[in-house]
Amino acid sequence: MADPSSSGASLQRNVHIPPETQAKFPEFIELILGSESMNDEERQYWVNILPIMTPEQRESLRDILTNERMQLQAIDAKYAADAAKIGNEQYEKALAEERRKRRMERTSAESANRTREEKAADDLLETIEHS
Repeated sequence: MADPSSSGASLQRNVHIPPETQAKFPEFIELILGSESMNDEERQYWVNILPIMTPEQRESLRDILTNERMQLQAIDAKYAADAAKIGNEQYEKALAEERRKRRMERTSAESANRTREEKAADDLLETIEHS
């Protein structure tokens, strides 16, 4: 498992990760910090709710973030092969546009997922309070 302070995670300076969360969910922390579709506020939200998520919810989050990473790697590979053909400037523009499009799609999916997760967390808290 890579250290979340390496690679893309080093770009996120405003996400507080409790040591117990880091120790219990290192793979999720790496995926969350490495996500290109989230800002620090969104990263913090996912870090905060990670401990109260159900295993199914965590698996769904893992699938979303892993899929994002794989799609971006596929885009990078596709455009790297095309770079020699279309020139570096056009390549950079095309890559930026494709990433922007994918980021917007991912943000939309994450927003819907966040709404579901917030409702689930609220329902869980309500259940606990009425126990």
